[in-house]
Amino acid sequence: MAYVRSRDGTRIAYEATGTGPPVVLVGGGLDDGSENAPLAPRLAGAFTVYNYARRGRARSGDTPPYALARELEDLAALIAEAGAPACLFGASSGGALALEAAATGLPVAAVAVYEVPYLIAPGDLTRWRTYVSDLAAALASDQRAEALELFMRVAGSTEADIARARTVQAWPSLLALAPTLAYDAACLGAGHPPPRLAEVRCRTLVLTGDNPFFHPAAEAIADLIPTADRRTMPNQGHVADPATLAPVLAMFFA
Repeated sequence: MAYVRSRDGTRIAYEATGTGPPVVLVGGGLDDGSENAPLAPRLAGAFTVYNYARRGRARSGDTPPYALARELEDLAALIAEAGAPACLFGASSGGALALEAAATGLPVAAVAVYEVPYLIAPGDLTRWRTYVSDLAAALASDQRAEALELFMRVAGSTEADIARARTVQAWPSLLALAPTLAYDAACLGAGHPPPRLAEVRCRTLVLTGDNPFFHPAAEAIADLIPTADRRTMPNQGHVADPATLAPVLAMFFA
């Protein structure tokens, strides 16, 4: 485990593996870097892969108050450590953060994102605004279990799914990560792809799996970014199989 210091002094933990041009893996909601960990060795033959824990997660620090700009500074510190420019891969809400990094002019050579959960339908956007408000209230009173349940509902989980989740061994770890749900909500902003994504100038790959829920957002992202390549990977869920995903990323980043 290694560390970089972000601009505000927050220590960001990462692991680097492999040799070659730098690739930074950006995790999504309730992820401390574990979700992307199996992907890193599959890219390490051609790239130096930096898999990090976003602020407030695992061994990374956290300096309040939170702002999306601080997470972009974290990425800037990692890219500087890796050797700019770097390629970025972002999964789920981490994809929104990766796109923001490219749009704001960080030294990004290419960015690939998978199933960024932006919303398009007016009803979904109304539900998103309610979620963000309720999440803030739950976290303000440190009701972490309630925050997790709100997240699961907005992600489409049933009450039975939520009841089962409370019984799994990972539940305490999820409770520890619950405050970072607000950080992912900030990355997604108003809930829909922001017009500033049109400022992305690097090569961009917009990926989805089979679930049609994520397809409208992917199409909207691709429409905004002039350099975007839009692809669907068959037989993939919201967490893509690293053995399937790695060759696609390796070819694109190369």
